[in-house]
Amino acid sequence: MIDLEAVESLRTVAREGSVVAAAAARGFTPSAVSQQIKRLERETGVALLERVGRGVALTEAGAHLVVGSTPILEELERLRADLRAHPAEDAELAGDVRLAAFSTVVRGLLAPVLVDLAAAHPRLNILTRESEPWETVALVASGQRDLGIAHQWGGVALSIPDHLVVTPLFTDVADVVMRRDHPLAVRASLRPEELAEQRWVATFDTTICRQWLRRLFDGVRNAPRVVHESMEFQNHLTLARTGSVVALVPRLGRGPLGADLVAVPTERPASTRDVVAVHRRSQSDAPALRAVLAALTEAGAAIDT
Repeated sequence: MIDLEAVESLRTVAREGSVVAAAAARGFTPSAVSQQIKRLERETGVALLERVGRGVALTEAGAHLVVGSTPILEELERLRADLRAHPAEDAELAGDVRLAAFSTVVRGLLAPVLVDLAAAHPRLNILTRESEPWETVALVASGQRDLGIAHQWGGVALSIPDHLVVTPLFTDVADVVMRRDHPLAVRASLRPEELAEQRWVATFDTTICRQWLRRLFDGVRNAPRVVHESMEFQNHLTLARTGSVVALVPRLGRGPLGADLVAVPTERPASTRDVVAVHRRSQSDAPALRAVLAALTEAGAAIDT
């Protein structure tokens, strides 16, 4: 009988490109993943991986196994969700929900939701991991996380596979934050052309937030002039307080700016992002996931950014 846990490891190796990366993604040791795949090769009688440069790739047989096993694994997950959807009438909601979310939504939305869920369902465990939106989608799509919270800036596409369900939560707004004595601080709104000469602090170049900042300046030459990079928006605020830079900071989880900073919205285009939850369609009937998603949806509807 084929070991489906080993098949899942093979699928992860195919996606990550190496046994070491697959082990990290699955929370195993590289030795454990190697042993799983070797055992799978013995069970099937064929080679499933071949070395390519410093990494590995699936053989034709390995690719066939991964493709053929996908609907089986999805059906098993659907069956597990169905069984959990019909518990005894007096059964208490319990189990693990593995969740991935970006940093500001953890601070601005998720933390109080976790407190409320723990009080309402003591046997329900929410296991969280911070990740960028595209990583969140990949984690949920591959089965490594059950539920994800991601964001989509207006002009920056976020590819979401067909087998994922998207639930809108709320719309967040980002403003240009600067010192109160900055010449532009008195404006009601700002256009990209007016910001072209400013020095910026921004997130890393590979992040969606940085991509959106670039899109803000479409058609404006030599902008934005990013001189500081940090993944923490609180650091952006601290640097803006020096007066040497400005920052584009979402309202979600931002907290009070204090007397020395002001936040001015952008006029064209408006700096908004849609915050959504994603989960696999096969888990739509899982009671634990439904409870967490309902709590997030209710909390999102109450947010006024």
